[in-house]
This record gives sequence, C-alpha cells and structure tokens, in this order.
Amino acid sequence: MMAQLKSLVTGGAGFIGSHVARRLLILGHEVIVLDDLSGGFTDNLPEGVSFCKGSITDSELVDRLFREYRFDYVYHLAAYAAEGLSPFIRRFNYSNNLIGSINLINASIEHEIKCFVFTSSIAVYGDLPLPYSERQIPQPTDPYGIAKYAVELDLKNALEQFGLNSIIFRPHNVYGIGQNIGDKYRNVVGIFMNQLLKGNPLTIFGDGEQTRAFTHVNDVAEYIAHSINHRKAYNQTFNIGSDKHISINVLAESIAKAMGKTIQCEYQEQRHEMIHAYADHHLFNQVFKPENETPLNMGLIEMADWVQKVGARETVKFEEIEIEKGLPPAWH
Repeated sequence: MMAQLKSLVTGGAGFIGSHVARRLLILGHEVIVLDDLSGGFTDNLPEGVSFCKGSITDSELVDRLFREYRFDYVYHLAAYAAEGLSPFIRRFNYSNNLIGSINLINASIEHEIKCFVFTSSIAVYGDLPLPYSERQIPQPTDPYGIAKYAVELDLKNALEQFGLNSIIFRPHNVYGIGQNIGDKYRNVVGIFMNQLLKGNPLTIFGDGEQTRAFTHVNDVAEYIAHSINHRKAYNQTFNIGSDKHISINVLAESIAKAMGKTIQCEYQEQRHEMIHAYADHHLFNQVFKPENETPLNMGLIEMADWVQKVGARETVKFEEIEIEKGLPPAWH
C-alpha cells in the first residue's frame, strides 16, 4: 500500500490557497496549511487540513514543519499580493514575498521534496508588449513583480544546482468565493463588491479604461493542485487565467448588475500601474488542455451571492506603510 502523499500549502487560509488545499484533499493528500492569517481566515480552511498559524518568514518554524511532516510537495501561495501598494512597502514586500519564499526553497532542497509549485504573477512582465508570453524575458516594474521574478530565478538555480523540481504559475486577477473583500489595496472585484454592500461609490483610479482579464478561482486552483501529476509541467512556467480582457468601467457595471445595485463611481487620480495587462495561455493550454473557462457574468453572480450572505467586511488600514510620498488618497 502506497504511503499518503503529504503537501504543504502556504497561504492555505487565503483565497486561492484554500481552494488548492481543498482540491488536494480530494486527490487524497494529507494537507498541512501554514498561514499567518494576515489576509486569510480560518473560515476558509477546508475540513480535513492540519493548520499551523505562522509566517514563512519564520525560518525556524518552516524548518520544524519540514522535519516533522517530511513533505512530498510544497504549494507556495503565501504572499502579500498588493502590487500597486508594493512601492510604498518595499521592505515588507521583499521580506514576505522574497525572503519568506527563500526559507521554503532552502527547506525544500534540504529535505529533497518531489516538486515545488509556486504562484508567481503576470506582474513579472511589467510593460512588455501584449499579450504577455512566457517566451518574453520578464522586466518587472514594481517591487512586487521584482520579488516574484527573483523567486522564479532562484528556483531555476535550485534546479540547476540541487535538482529541485518546480512548476511556476503566473495567474492574474483571480476572483471568487473566499476572497478577502475587506482589503482595499488589492483584488478589485472584492473591493467593488464590499463598497456596494456599504452603499459607497466605487473607487476607480484614472478614467477606468485600463483593461484586465478576470479569472474565476475554479479555473486556476484545479490546475495548480493537479499540476504535479503532469510530468510535462515540471520545470516549466505557465501563464494561467482568462483570455477575455475588459475595462474597469465595464467590470464595475457588471458587478453592480450581478449584485442588483445602482452604480456610482468616484474617479481618482491615475496611480502608477500598467494601463493594459493580459496574457497569452498557449503553453498552458497545450500541457493542461483546460475545459471552457467560467463566463465572467456567471462567476460574478456566484461570488455576489456569497458576498451578500457573508456581508460587508471592515476595511482595515495597512499599518506598515514605509513611504507616504505619492500614496493615493484612498490608501491613507
């Protein structure tokens, strides 16, 4: 009888991480979640996981977990993924998104895990020509993207020098049930839904004509969880997400319709961000052969139903702002 596979899911009480953990349980894995609950909630934890509250920046804790559980696989989804805020929290960004990741990579090398699955971001592409392709050499333009790309490069070195297998995913603009709608710095779908629940206008930076491709969490988590069973995916990097991009103005209208609310928008000064950002998924489609993606209107209705049941969340100010200069007024 084969021993049960053991997988560590960092950020498993968070949004995408909890969905990945749930699918790993279905696959028969023993799942251990490490999460500091800075952006996640114990309510998100699937029944059947073992939970450890703590941070990936705590190298002693990370090492202890690896010694105790002897993981077969690591799914690293823990991150503070506020791309726009990252220039104002540079130290925090690199401590959490880079150094924390290195703690996990060190332990994975020492304990010879089978594969390290890492969720990077299309933020690594910066302002390269669209659509973003894995064939392009990343040129990140903000600290969040820089940290993610640095981890990707470190994994490349870990393979070449120590034989550590990895699979890298670059998701973008994922939404759905379980998202932290109380975070005003990231996840525009959740932000808009929370604002509508409170009867507040929707905050839009610039003219709202910037475009993004919004991806339902089911169209991401399933493939991340199953990726270790695709040998052709090992030591490859994949864009993952929707092929359909829309403007923020259209998104705002679609969310208001899904929630049955009247829309009112408050336009603020354009912040420093890519005006248009979407990716090519040819390589992902070749290897994973996905079924049809969740239509945005259906995904928004599903999330809106959940949001209206759980209610609005209080927006908590991020207390570790390092640079106030140029910080958008809505983030003070």
